Amino acid sequence: MFQQRPHVRSTRRTPSRARRRIAATAGVLAVLPLVTACGGGDGRGAATTPSVSAAPAAGVVAPAKVEVIAGLTGCKAKIRTEADELREGVCRTRKGDYLITTFPEEGLKETWLESARVYGGTYLVGMRWVVSAKPAVLEPLRAKLGGTVRTLTGVGPRANPS
Repeated sequence: MFQQRPHVRSTRRTPSRARRRIAATAGVLAVLPLVTACGGGDGRGAATTPSVSAAPAAGVVAPAKVEVIAGLTGCKAKIRTEADELREGVCRTRKGDYLITTFPEEGLKETWLESARVYGGTYLVGMRWVVSAKPAVLEPLRAKLGGTVRTLTGVGPRANPS
């Protein structure tokens, strides 16, 4: 006679849970550039324009941890987002505010940047981390952290059509 085995809850994620998690992550990644409002492009396209990358003054490249990156810039970050896909911390300084976002994998950072492209802005990009701020704030940070300043131009209608 056939006996039914008792249902055992698995610790593995089900495909539907994984899809929900991916959808939630995509939503966070899509909204993040709107929240940071770090400048914009001219609205002509979605091109990425990297600037010249310089080695940091200390000769060290920042690791992908919000607290360490914040410490290297002389700030104590307030953690804003704690997720499997990314961590975010906000730094508020006299020279300007900036957002430090770190990723457990380089691919997640590239996905985030691709999503941010829609909104435009200027970002300091390193290995598994991104700092979002106005260009005047990013240049001094680049001297401390290394990385490359990338300007992402937004898509869609411009505020001042010509």
